Amino acid sequence: MNLNSDLGEKAGHDVEIMGFIDSANVCCGAHAGSPMVTIETSRVCREQNVQVGAHPGYDDRENFGRTELPLTVDELEGLVRFQVAAIAAVGPIGYIKAHGALYHRCQDDPLAADALARVARDFRVGLMGQPGFEILAACKRFGVRGYREAFADRAYLADGRLAPRSQPGSVLAPQAAAEQALRLIDSGQFDTMCVHGDSPGAVDVARSIREALDRSGVKTGPLGP
Repeated sequence: MNLNSDLGEKAGHDVEIMGFIDSANVCCGAHAGSPMVTIETSRVCREQNVQVGAHPGYDDRENFGRTELPLTVDELEGLVRFQVAAIAAVGPIGYIKAHGALYHRCQDDPLAADALARVARDFRVGLMGQPGFEILAACKRFGVRGYREAFADRAYLADGRLAPRSQPGSVLAPQAAAEQALRLIDSGQFDTMCVHGDSPGAVDVARSIREALDRSGVKTGPLGP
C-alpha cells in the first residue's frame, strides 16, 4: 500500500504532511503554487525520501482547478504535457495524478483519459485513477501502469465517485478518515490511498491515518515501476 498527498499548493503545511506519507503529488504550478514552489517542494520531498509524482491541473487559480473548463482534448493533452515536462525537468517523477476537475473529466471521458495516458506513456510513468472509471481503462489501452486510488478523507457517492465538496460531510474528520482508510485497504481493491494536503486539519488527518495503519500493521511504501 502507498499513502499519497497533494502538495506544492501553498497550503502551508507540506513539510509536516511529508512525515506521514510515501508519495507526494506535487502541483506543477498551474492550478496553484508557482514554479519556485514546485522546485522547492520537489527538493524537500527528495530530502525526506518521499516519492515525487506530477500533479497537473487546469490553469484556473481562481477556482483552484476544481471547475471544469471547456478545453478540447488536444488542449487538455498539451496542458498536461507542458506541466509534466516542467516538473520532470526538476527531477525524476514516479507517476502522474491529475488534479481536481481535470481528474474527474478524465475519469468520465475516454478521450480525455487517453490523452492523459499518452502523456504517461511518453514519460514512462504510471497513472493514478479510481477503479471502474476511464483513467485506469486508458492505462490498459496504452500499456501504462495504472495505480488504483482510494480517498481516505473524502465521502463517497453510491456510484463510487467522490461526494462534491459542497455537500455537508464530504470531507472527513481525522478519526473517520482513519477508519475509512482501513476499510478501503481491507477490501484489497486499491494500490494507493490519498489524503488531501489542502483540506482543513490536513496534518491531523494524515497523522491519524498513519497511526491507524501502523497500529494495524499495514506496510506502506513508494509506488513501484
